[in-house]
Amino acid sequence: MALELAWYDGVGLLGTAMVLVAFALLQAGRLSGTGLVYQLLNLLGAVCLLLSLFGGFNVSVFALQLAWCAVSLYGIARSLRARSKAAA
Repeated sequence: MALELAWYDGVGLLGTAMVLVAFALLQAGRLSGTGLVYQLLNLLGAVCLLLSLFGGFNVSVFALQLAWCAVSLYGIARSLRARSKAAA
């Protein structure tokens, strides 16, 4: 039996990988939790997971990923503000 993945499955797996890689790099001390790369990996991962819901909607996963996007966007805005203050 062959495993057939739809586009949304591939996008969801990519999103899962992004979030897990970001977390692993954070735990390994390779990324800062307030850094732009960490926040972007989380944001893009959450967006991919939202897109994967086209295959089967789940309201709790939808709510979690919306919150993940909101927190990531807040972190990105905060990082960019801190950079502009440091440059000034």
